[in-house]
Amino acid sequence: MEQREGTQSVKFDAQGLIPAVVQDWLDGTVLMVGYMNQEALNRTVAAKTVHFWSRSRQQLWEKGETSGHKLHVKTLFVDCDRDTILVKAQPVGPTCHTGERACFFTPMEESGAVGFGKTNEAAGGILDAVLRTIATRRANPQPGSYTTKLFEGGHDKILKKVAEEAGEVLLASKGGKKEEIVYEIADLFFHTLMVLGYHDIPLSTIYQELATRFGKSGLRPEK
Repeated sequence: MEQREGTQSVKFDAQGLIPAVVQDWLDGTVLMVGYMNQEALNRTVAAKTVHFWSRSRQQLWEKGETSGHKLHVKTLFVDCDRDTILVKAQPVGPTCHTGERACFFTPMEESGAVGFGKTNEAAGGILDAVLRTIATRRANPQPGSYTTKLFEGGHDKILKKVAEEAGEVLLASKGGKKEEIVYEIADLFFHTLMVLGYHDIPLSTIYQELATRFGKSGLRPEK
């Protein structure tokens, strides 16, 4: 990567490498971590697909060059010390060689020991975590759980709560108190996630729909 006048270059280590963290641009899931040398970084910038330097094979490689599961670059960032790169990318298929969506699926126990099995709890953010809990409550109802009670009340009860919370958001916004607006929008988010949980719709579907609209006119095309 050529250094333009007035800019600062990234810092490679003694082996001429810099770690690169790859993140799904839609929901923030950390997909993988690899290393780039100058050439890999240059090709990543030029081709808009992620390239790495293999420390074991001592050669340049493009992620997905054999599997087709490429990582298309959306944006690149460096950390405050300029010695780590963050790549926000759109993955094509699973990123991990195991076939998993991301490489981080093995839990670590509180003792610090590496756990067994697989989990998807590292994926996404708090909305994804809440939706996972909603799905768990639906599959395994728990007495006293508010989520369970909503599911037991049926579809109409869930929709009624969405309408009620939307009204509360309107009132809070009219009142102008930020703490009330935040509280009511959080309630609306939760009950909207209940609708997704009821219909078994993953948040990734919503993220993808938003991605198709990103940077475009907000007008919905006529059918």
